[in-house]
Amino acid sequence: MDKHIIYLAAGNSRRFGTNKLLTIYGGKPLYRHGLDMLTDLCGKRRDCSLTIVSQYPEILSYAGKKEIHAVYSPDSRKGMSYTIKAALDALDPISEEDFLLFVVADQPYLTADTLEKILGYAHPGTETVSAAYQGVPGNPTMFSAHLGPELLALEGDEGGRKVIRSVDMPVSTLMRQKRRKCTISIHQSVFEPPPSFRRS
Repeated sequence: MDKHIIYLAAGNSRRFGTNKLLTIYGGKPLYRHGLDMLTDLCGKRRDCSLTIVSQYPEILSYAGKKEIHAVYSPDSRKGMSYTIKAALDALDPISEEDFLLFVVADQPYLTADTLEKILGYAHPGTETVSAAYQGVPGNPTMFSAHLGPELLALEGDEGGRKVIRSVDMPVSTLMRQKRRKCTISIHQSVFEPPPSFRRS
């Protein structure tokens, strides 16, 4: 059972007015905070692989220097679904027992601890696991790989939230992250928190 971490660094930043991901924040480009953290995380786990998807040469160049699997997605300007499809098309054939963890590139305060907790629910019966705010699922989100066809069927600027809404499973709120006021929401057929999990 492998976990495929997909770093989405292809946004158009329309509301920001310029390329938000390349904006210097905390001494380095915004996208680097998450990417550097993910590189370290995957280096410690043999069950995780990292893929970055972007339409920006600067980001792809940095990924190449770090020997990170990088996917060029020029159609990302058309919407989120194109970025997701580019990532999935670039992955090697994966088993339905695997998991897909999508992480967006504009969350500099995201921690490896949060991702470790999400990855802790990668076991049979889990459909989706999401960070959420006030009960609304957001990012990062992990999907069972058997939901791949649903992800590939997304159109335009649709994202994973549409797939989450389509999953006919109960939602459990499991964790708060104080800095971001996030929670973890789980869609799964059988709810069995990992032993290390502690409710807050």
